Amino acid sequence: MTPAPAPQPFGSRPRTVPFLPAQAARARAGARADGSAARRVERPAGSPGDGGRVRVWSPSRPLSVASTLSSLRRGSTDPCMRFEPGELVWWATRTPDGPALLRLWPRPRLGEVEATAWGEGADWVLDGVPELLGEHDDPSSFEPRPEHQRLVEALRARPGWRVPRTRAVFEALVPAALEQRVTGREARRSWRTLVVKYGEPAPGPGHAAGLYVPPAAGVWRQIPSWVWLKAGVDEARRRAIISASQVAGRLEETLDLPHAEAANRLRTLPGVGIWTAAEIRQRAHGDADAFSWGDFHVARNVSFALTGRVLDDVGCAEVIECYRGHRYRVQRLLEMASAGRPRRAPRMTLPSHLPR
Repeated sequence: MTPAPAPQPFGSRPRTVPFLPAQAARARAGARADGSAARRVERPAGSPGDGGRVRVWSPSRPLSVASTLSSLRRGSTDPCMRFEPGELVWWATRTPDGPALLRLWPRPRLGEVEATAWGEGADWVLDGVPELLGEHDDPSSFEPRPEHQRLVEALRARPGWRVPRTRAVFEALVPAALEQRVTGREARRSWRTLVVKYGEPAPGPGHAAGLYVPPAAGVWRQIPSWVWLKAGVDEARRRAIISASQVAGRLEETLDLPHAEAANRLRTLPGVGIWTAAEIRQRAHGDADAFSWGDFHVARNVSFALTGRVLDDVGCAEVIECYRGHRYRVQRLLEMASAGRPRRAPRMTLPSHLPR
């Protein structure tokens, strides 16, 4: 068997890693803290001797891979993403070069993330690992106000969280459109049903793991209307996805635009409003200011967490204006901290008028 190639770094690597302890520095040199030989590192299943390409990247500041990528997962049964113990993350995606499966294995003692990729799009996803994990996210001007204690605590609890940037606009649009005007449970069920039925098994070990690459834009257009209905998707949301699939290539061009201009361009699509555009930019563009305006819960939860009062979009906008440039950062930190208004009403009954 041909030996696996040695991991290659992403371009230039910083000489020091701020969060790397002295013991880890010695481990990188091949010795333990007590001077003995470093023990062998056991890699997770699926790497790297089964054809996957491997690269190693050293973040420039503290990083939590799992929390950074948590917003990309559409529920615990998402067929495109899997989280495992030790912050090991698998992500199946469709790149401009073809399908790809990416496995991210953080090694905090070494101050490194080992990335392994399979499929035609392997090089594309490996090149994008620093962006995916928020290396270009700049929180330096973000400082929670002392009176916003819940936000202070949320930031302190997650110093390694960053705003991710997938560079996959259409792929972010589809699940966002599915989430319009329905519960999260309904949207996640629709996403899984359609991806498993019309996507393709992820390359490499993804097939055995039950991971799927989302359908290509052209495939979404070929799904029969009755299948959409059976998946619980109404005509309005179906049309939004079909319309976007017809200009999928041009959607990716918004990655090169300033955030405000990208938002305006996205909103020219039929069925894409301020909320959907924000949901896309939070993930594909890495926009730290893309607050989810128009959401039934977000403004109410954020305003309550910060002020103790439940406010609408207008009232919440006044409260978080001081965080302009970081308003999505505020939203996501509070979401991960489960900071929100108390709910006393019964849960909404899921609709039964659509065939299953």
